[in-house]
Order: sequence, then structure tokens, then C-alpha cells
Amino acid sequence: MITLTERAAAKVRELLERQGRPSAALRLRVTAVGCSGLRYELAFDGPRDADRELEQHGVPVVVDPKSALHLAGCILDYADGLNQSGFQIENPNAATTCGCGESFGV
Repeated sequence: MITLTERAAAKVRELLERQGRPSAALRLRVTAVGCSGLRYELAFDGPRDADRELEQHGVPVVVDPKSALHLAGCILDYADGLNQSGFQIENPNAATTCGCGESFGV
């Protein structure tokens, strides 16, 4: 379904510790917004009914069934460089992306 790189997992664990929520899960979600039609959302949450749950590198991840359709095969990475820092999603299902990098289309 979704792959978290070790860098992304380390950053998620760091953020969870900083917020005092070490047992929360990372929620990946796709919403219908943005210039290209769909947008990624990341949040800390717990599992809900019908969620797909997985764990990678010690990080629990939850995804709702509708979002899972758009996220199959995705890789979540984290970059911390001069030109770009933050979470990055490589999505093989995205046919188009907007110039700002905030949204995608399938």
C-alpha cells in the first residue's frame, strides 16, 4: 500500500515525541481540493472504523478506504536540505501535479 522511508519514519517519531503523543498514528489522507483536484493531508490521529492500518519502521500509519485508492504504491519520504525540506510523496497514480506541488490529479 504505502511505503515510509526510514527518514520519514524518523521525522514522524520525532514530531510525535515533541507533541507528547508517542502512541498516535500518522494519518495519510487525500481530499478533493487544490488546483489539480486532489490534495494530500498528513495528521496525527488514531484508527477509525474501516481504516487500513500498517506499521513501518515503528510508525503506525492509518488510511481511510477512499484515500487508499489514490495512495496505493506511494512512497512517503522526508527531505531536509537547502532547497527543499518537508515530507514528500511520490505517487505512481498521479497523472498530473500542479506547479505549487500541493495537489495532483489521477
